[in-house]
Amino acid sequence: MKFFPISIIIFLFFSITTAIGAEVNIYSHRQPFLINPFLEKFTEETGIKTNVVYATKGLAQRLKAEGKNSPADVILTVDIGRLYIYDDLDLLASIDSDILDRNIPQNLKSPENKWFALSKRSRIIVTSKERVKEGEITKIEDLADVKWKGKVCSRPGSHVYNRALMASLILSLGEQAAEDWAKKFVANLARRPQGNDRAQVKAIFEGQCDIAVINNYYFGKLKYSEDPNQREWAKSVRLIFPNQGAEDRGAHVNISGGGVAKYSKNKREAVALLEFLSKAASQKMYGEINFEYPVNPNVETTEELKSWGSFKSDSLPIISIALKAYEAQKIIDKVGW
Repeated sequence: MKFFPISIIIFLFFSITTAIGAEVNIYSHRQPFLINPFLEKFTEETGIKTNVVYATKGLAQRLKAEGKNSPADVILTVDIGRLYIYDDLDLLASIDSDILDRNIPQNLKSPENKWFALSKRSRIIVTSKERVKEGEITKIEDLADVKWKGKVCSRPGSHVYNRALMASLILSLGEQAAEDWAKKFVANLARRPQGNDRAQVKAIFEGQCDIAVINNYYFGKLKYSEDPNQREWAKSVRLIFPNQGAEDRGAHVNISGGGVAKYSKNKREAVALLEFLSKAASQKMYGEINFEYPVNPNVETTEELKSWGSFKSDSLPIISIALKAYEAQKIIDKVGW
């Protein structure tokens, strides 16, 4: 009988184990068509298989109920408020990664390294090219001016995107000034808050209002839509990245992001996926596919996004927006947004 050195046996064991267990299970709030290109590239480069459970809501509660028996390895979601829920429920593992530390700025990740931003999206202003002059609006605060009474459209204030915007205003202006802004903003609405961000651009195209607030990537989705009507909506509006002055704070941003599940059985593969998403190739894909901005400071914004206008983002620690969500919702309810 032939005997092999113990070092060779150990090497073969881990090689076989890695081949068999090289997979990562993902709980995702992001729609499959948005993340599949990234996951296909990840598998192509690493050989690690990805399995995805997608749902718009309820995944945090599912993960908590599953406890140590959960199959989840990675959580992917949008909006800092939604991501922070996982942290608040103690569902994420603290991880140590030089790659993530290098690629993601401190203000865009958990202080305990439990979650990480993977892309940025800005809440921007869109106006009618015909009915609002260029330069008339430069700040988000300008939308409270009485001159725009009956001219503004908005989705409901309680949506996570607007709640995060409201939180950023509390942090920048103070609670009372932010509430005053919200009252005046609501007084300027042309109609009851309704619809999604695409619907606000459509309303401007149809003349129902002249001004709206949307996430920047919706403009890209409309501009390159297969529906010619949506492309016409995009042509009708001008984009304004607010608060871009030299002494101003920059435009409010929100994030898509992810973390490793606390009871992940495949932590090495889970960390590898987050690291992959933070690297240059993936960061460029966020811009090319989703019209989102890179979080990695070493990655340049795509030419398409550059063509939309200058963009300086607010440098607030993103976690501070999640921590002000309750106060933001109180103001939204109080003013009837």
